[in-house]
Amino acid sequence: MEDNTVISFANVGARYDNKNDILTDVSFNVGAGAFYFLTGASGAGKTTLLRLIYQLHKPCRGMIKLFGRVTTDMSRDEISEIRHKMAIVFQEYSLLSHMSVFDNIALPLRVRGVDEAKIRKLVTKTLEWVGLAKFANANPKTLSGGQQQRVSVARAIIVQPAILLADEPTGNLDDENASRLMELFIQMNKMFGTTIILATHSSKMIETYKFPVMHVENHRLGFVGTSDHHIPKVPLTASKATKDTDNKNYFSELSKQFDNIGKL
Repeated sequence: MEDNTVISFANVGARYDNKNDILTDVSFNVGAGAFYFLTGASGAGKTTLLRLIYQLHKPCRGMIKLFGRVTTDMSRDEISEIRHKMAIVFQEYSLLSHMSVFDNIALPLRVRGVDEAKIRKLVTKTLEWVGLAKFANANPKTLSGGQQQRVSVARAIIVQPAILLADEPTGNLDDENASRLMELFIQMNKMFGTTIILATHSSKMIETYKFPVMHVENHRLGFVGTSDHHIPKVPLTASKATKDTDNKNYFSELSKQFDNIGKL
C-alpha cells in the first residue's frame, strides 16, 4: 500500500536558546490532502510547530520527515527545494509595501524563473479568484485587513503548494472576512488536494467546519476529532461576494495552468 504521508514527526523536541522545551516528544503523521486545525493557548508552541514543519527552526531532538525525506542533515539547497512545495500564511500578512498587489503575488513565481507572460496570466486569474482583480496595481497598505490577508493567501497558493501552513490567519479579521478566508482554504483543499494546517483560537470556526484538531498543551501535541478529512457541508457566508461555483471555475482553470509550472 502506498504511503501518502507528507509530514511525519517522531519524538520531536524543540526549544530556543537552550532554555526549557517548547515542545516535547511530539509524534504524528499527516497524510496528503488532510485539513487540520491547530489549537492551544498563546505561547503553547503552535507557531513553533509550524516553524519546524516549514524548516525555519530545527528540533533539538527527534526526526522530521517531509514528503518522505528526513530533514535532519539537509543542505540549504535541499531545504529550499522542500520549501518550494510548501507555503505559509501569517496573521500579520507579511506583504511588501514597496510592491503592488500584483507584484506581491507574482514574487514566488519570479523567484522560480517563470516566464512573465505566464506570470501575468496566473496572477490575473488568482486575483479574480480572491475577489481583488481591481486592486492589482494598488499598494497593499491601502487595502483593508481582510483584503491584505486575501493577497497573502493568493501569494501562498500561486505555486500550488502541496502543504499550506496558516498561523492565525483570521485572528485580525471580522466574522465575514474570516468566513471568506475559510472558503478559500477549503477550495484549495478540495480542488488542489492541498494539505492544510491552520492555527486558530476561534472555537466558533472549529465548531462550524468540524475538521480534526491538533492541540498543543503542556509542551505536547494531542488530537481531537475524527481522522475522516472530508469537507464539511457548511453554509458559505462569503458567497455574497464570490460564488462557490466561480471559485471552482477559477480553481479548475488555475489547476490546468499550474500543471505547467510544476515542470519548471
